[in-house]
Amino acid sequence: MILNPERITNREKLILAGMYLSKFDSNGLEWLGFQSFAEAYNVIGYALGSQPASIKNYRDEFDPLFPNRRKGWHKRPIRENRLRVFEEYKNLDSELFTGLIKSFVGYDENVLSEVQEGEEREDVSSGFAKRLIIGLAAEQYFESVQPNLPEFHGYALENTTRLGCGYDFRLSTPERNDFLAIEVKGLREQMGSISLTPREHEAAAAMRVALSKTTVRKACRLHDEIARCLRSRL
Repeated sequence: MILNPERITNREKLILAGMYLSKFDSNGLEWLGFQSFAEAYNVIGYALGSQPASIKNYRDEFDPLFPNRRKGWHKRPIRENRLRVFEEYKNLDSELFTGLIKSFVGYDENVLSEVQEGEEREDVSSGFAKRLIIGLAAEQYFESVQPNLPEFHGYALENTTRLGCGYDFRLSTPERNDFLAIEVKGLREQMGSISLTPREHEAAAAMRVALSKTTVRKACRLHDEIARCLRSRL
């Protein structure tokens, strides 16, 4: 059984997400902080670079193998690659399985606890869903408005969110050999804290990146637009 998300293929992550929602049903939604299956499909699907319907289809395919109220796709045999994942992970307990699903989208509870030290800590499960949704909205918003931002005029954008390189976007121009590495963070409020994963810290240190107060203020001014993007896209 592989529990390191970096060694699990993206297809297997999608399959495992469907298996998780089938096995733990409404409890699984609660542990991840989602209000509905539709919300889980949207957030996990987009976070893994796939369509929300993929997560639902995988869940339905696993339903005949678990004692939930749905029949699922009971009229056809489960496909071989789904069955292999089922056999490998079927005995994974709820705590480890929940942590595995969260790790697929870079969620690090240790980083969260450090950032919120001394503050009233939000419910961990709810925090996972909220942070993931806001992060997705921020990334989508930046990608849509980047061509019109004066700071990045003339740069070509490459989405690197699924490459695991420690930043979300690479901006480059034909005239230069170097590039700009962009890590996008979303805030629910006008003021707040941001956290970096260990990989993001490593990437910033390797490129000697400094986060300025000006950058933070500009990010905060984008809050309203990010919120509108969230409502319209997720």
